[in-house]
Amino acid sequence: MLGRRVLVVDIDPQGNTTTGLGIDKRTLTRDVYHVLMQETALRDATVRTEIELLDLVPATINLAGADIELVSALSRETRLRQALTPVAPDYDYVLIDCPPSLGLLTINALTAADECIIPVQAEYYALEGLAQLTTVVWRVRDALNPQLHVSGVLVTMFDGRTRLALEVIAELERHFPQQIFKTQIPRNVRISEAPSYGKPVILFDLKSRGAQAYLSVAREMLEPAIAQ
Repeated sequence: MLGRRVLVVDIDPQGNTTTGLGIDKRTLTRDVYHVLMQETALRDATVRTEIELLDLVPATINLAGADIELVSALSRETRLRQALTPVAPDYDYVLIDCPPSLGLLTINALTAADECIIPVQAEYYALEGLAQLTTVVWRVRDALNPQLHVSGVLVTMFDGRTRLALEVIAELERHFPQQIFKTQIPRNVRISEAPSYGKPVILFDLKSRGAQAYLSVAREMLEPAIAQ
């Protein structure tokens, strides 16, 4: 929406990003699973979205068994990086949406990425998960991808009226003083409603608090300081 050419790679078997961008999974013959299995080139699995300048490599239920199938595969951790290399120069940004687990799919994403943005719900248990994830990031950096770093921590489902949410912010600022986004994504019903209409919230209700918050985050990502 801010004029940059973007590719989104959905590497989550749930495929929520694919659905949320209005792509009917039933019509797909190729997806990111076929890319990881080296059955098709990433370019050939890429689809256009309703948003100009935004392309998507979709995910379907095919991806559910990929973790197991990749275990014995050659170069199993670098499949996505290899697939992205030819197309990455065509885009200003490549965003990889990871599954909520720390298996081989997430390892592939972290190995392919330059930066990691960590969304954190404003809840206590999310802080525990954050500690585990940062440990994985450091291990991937040491073993597979020396340039990987955490460039942003994004607080989501934020409700400033609760004491816990403010405590979570304070804790994140203590551990990630340079990386935490100034913008928090609020709890917003329009964000929840948008996927059922097959639209990102930006197209569903641009004036909503949720859409405006995500636009603000996008602007922060374009600032050089957030990437340091």
